[in-house]
Amino acid sequence: MSEGKFVTAINCMDGRVQQPVFNWMKERFSAPYVDMITEAGPNKVLLEGSDEEVNAIKSKVMISYEAHGSEVIAIIGHHDCAGNPVDKEEKVAQIQKAVDKIKSWDLNVEVLGLYVNENWEVESAS
Repeated sequence: MSEGKFVTAINCMDGRVQQPVFNWMKERFSAPYVDMITEAGPNKVLLEGSDEEVNAIKSKVMISYEAHGSEVIAIIGHHDCAGNPVDKEEKVAQIQKAVDKIKSWDLNVEVLGLYVNENWEVESAS
């Protein structure tokens, strides 16, 4: 059981994006806890990864949702991603499709897409 409000971030493993996303999620949702699920290029993995890779992410999301009562799930892409080296326009389109995929899991949560720009600032991508 959780002892406070949780939100979930499916974020890139790149250390440069961890703190900006963590701070943005805490502030935006007044959540003391951010469950961080990391993967290299997670938006691409959700769309093009193997069933095993996608299920590994979903399994972690389910722990956050069921055990911690997470109320929000964000999928994040960022500038200069080694795991998904595409331009911003394509990455934002991927993020939007990944949002739809997460919504198809039928969880009772808000799902949003975020993009971390070249200044390490969080922007809405959904």
